[in-house]
Amino acid sequence: MTDRPPVSAPPGPRLRTDLVDVYVFRRPDGRAPEFLQLRRARPPMHGTWQPVMGHVEPGESAPHAALRELQEETGLSRTSPALRGFWALESVHPFYLAGRDEIVLSPRFAVEVDPAWKPDLTRDPAHPHEPAHDDARWTASADAFIWPGQRACIAEIYALILPEVSPVRAVLAIDPATVAR
Repeated sequence: MTDRPPVSAPPGPRLRTDLVDVYVFRRPDGRAPEFLQLRRARPPMHGTWQPVMGHVEPGESAPHAALRELQEETGLSRTSPALRGFWALESVHPFYLAGRDEIVLSPRFAVEVDPAWKPDLTRDPAHPHEPAHDDARWTASADAFIWPGQRACIAEIYALILPEVSPVRAVLAIDPATVAR
């Protein structure tokens, strides 16, 4: 047996997989789908309109994190009658954070809600005295999302989730009641 030198971190940016994105949509009265955006109340993205986003906690699965963040940021629970569907999207959102030299791979999820449902901008449990978001809006335009990856996600929802005859819609569906931590 030979002694090996200690293993060091590989060169290059660090890889992170601890974020999830949740795209909430509704279909009011047969019109085009509308997507929920929340305006960030704190840095680093203060004032920008975003989907539901959050961190995966230690020991937590990505679907569980998505449902937890959905409840924390909008008040919608996995047992709410307003929740009409929950899907994992196929694509994982990659992006680079130059200030941290990190590549982030973020699983994405889609949630359909009853057209009459309204988000409750609850306080972030990690910051109970500061709201995470200060406003909410619905938009039918993918162009309202600022990042190309977010617009691509909207296109994926149009292609894979919205058509009732989509061959993968049922495969990507997740029963919220079965999601484990």
